[in-house]
Amino acid sequence: MNPYLPVLMFLVFGVTIGLILSAISYFVGPQGKKNSIKSEPYECGVPMAGVAQEKFSVKFYLTAILFILFDIETVFLYVWARTFGELGWFGVVEIFVFLVILLAGYIYVLRRGALEWN
Repeated sequence: MNPYLPVLMFLVFGVTIGLILSAISYFVGPQGKKNSIKSEPYECGVPMAGVAQEKFSVKFYLTAILFILFDIETVFLYVWARTFGELGWFGVVEIFVFLVILLAGYIYVLRRGALEWN
């Protein structure tokens, strides 16, 4: 027996079920005419204000990227804290170097004004 036969069967079964459910939805679902009111997004009863294609400042994206960067970097502190007993003084020196590099990057970002919204 081919070892990939169960994978092939699973793939065929998944595609078949997907097609059957899509066909049932198409034939049983409402077939009403589309209009502009039905096509508008509904958000908690609040009427739509403005357009969805607003332009955001580059500062917004830069702040978001920096937040993710520093947030991911600080996750390593949890890993270090978990293995603190096994690392000994080598771990203390390594985390000190890591924090100095992280702090230097943060100070650089602050001095460049990347977090200012003006």
